[in-house]
Amino acid sequence: MTEALVGFAALLVLAFLRVPIAFVMILVGVAGLAWVNSPVAALYNLGQTGFDAAINYELSVVPLFVLMGNFVARARLAAELYDASNAFLGHRRGGLAMATVVACGGFSAICGSSLATAATMSKVAMPSMRRYGYNDRLAAGSIAAGGTLGILIPPSVLLVIYGILTQQSIGKLFAAGILPGLLGVLFYLAAVRYVTWRRPEMGPAGARQDWPARLRALRNVWGVLLLFAVVMGGIYGGVFSPTEAAGIGAVGAFLFALLRRALTWRILAEVLLESVATTAMLFTVLIGALMFANFINFTDFPPALLAFAQGFEETPWLVILAILAIYLVLGMVFESLSMILLTVPIFFPLVVSLGYDPIWFGIVVVVVTEISLITPPVGLNVFVLRGVLPDVRTGTIFRGVTPFWIADIFRLAAILLVPGLSLWIAGAVP
Repeated sequence: MTEALVGFAALLVLAFLRVPIAFVMILVGVAGLAWVNSPVAALYNLGQTGFDAAINYELSVVPLFVLMGNFVARARLAAELYDASNAFLGHRRGGLAMATVVACGGFSAICGSSLATAATMSKVAMPSMRRYGYNDRLAAGSIAAGGTLGILIPPSVLLVIYGILTQQSIGKLFAAGILPGLLGVLFYLAAVRYVTWRRPEMGPAGARQDWPARLRALRNVWGVLLLFAVVMGGIYGGVFSPTEAAGIGAVGAFLFALLRRALTWRILAEVLLESVATTAMLFTVLIGALMFANFINFTDFPPALLAFAQGFEETPWLVILAILAIYLVLGMVFESLSMILLTVPIFFPLVVSLGYDPIWFGIVVVVVTEISLITPPVGLNVFVLRGVLPDVRTGTIFRGVTPFWIADIFRLAAILLVPGLSLWIAGAVP
């Protein structure tokens, strides 16, 4: 037990010192295993863990979905999704911010990355909102919050990782994320509506577009809607596995970008290099988290945690609330993938022992991780946006996202109190 507590303390200290989290987890994991076992065993475990992660067939879904998202992004989809959303919502007060949220939800359904969604949509939506006189607080807040939808709306890399870590069906997890993802879009739209109701000058209404213009805008996004339908429909229909779906999606996205003349040899090389760099980062974090988890499993911490939870058999909700509080605190230090990899191996057996559904818990974990992406003091989406929009202050973005993370708290409460929101569609997936 002492070894585990020392390991967690070292992890937090090094993270606060801004040491890259992947290397922090590898360092603490190797040092901890050397402490509780032997240096030779620790080094062998490091090599074996890295080798197993690299040859894991299920993990091949990650680079393929990353590649699919990069191809679609280069095909100018984000701008066209925004134009289509704006055609239907732009005439309302706060309509451009609403269009941004809807476009973020659509883009994240293909991209699967919160950071990429926020960075891409900031380049597309921010100039338009400024042109129509939107306050930077509402404009930046809607982009940062909309970007968080990328880790829940399928295909989601975090749900893939959760499914692999817990041996749960990725298809069921994707299905379970649909309703909570749509609920997130609706709650964000309500947040925009509330802000502009209190202060109309923050989001003035734009010009109304006629139906022919709206239909023209919709025609521009048919290709990606078809791609999404093929990928997700194939998974839910049992036609192919998530890994096969990722491969089909990557090829489809390549053809989509090719037909739209969005690819040159230089752009193709950039897309491949970006995908390799992102995949390498994800796998390094994964290996680090697995090393740290291996160290923790060698200590008395897991059985002690399980024994503690069994003391709350009459009130298991207290354990869930404690876990959520831990996630919110960790969100101040870690980014989303690190939190999932670090905590799920520890909390998952605990939650299952209390009788909770593992698919439901996966959605709860991802939603609370979403919240951590936009809450101070270390909301990762906020700092991504700050890097893309250097003329917008960090404090302005944090004030802008406040109504959105409050809306997320209500969404989290709904998912906790009504498990059917997550399990209804998932129950129909074979």
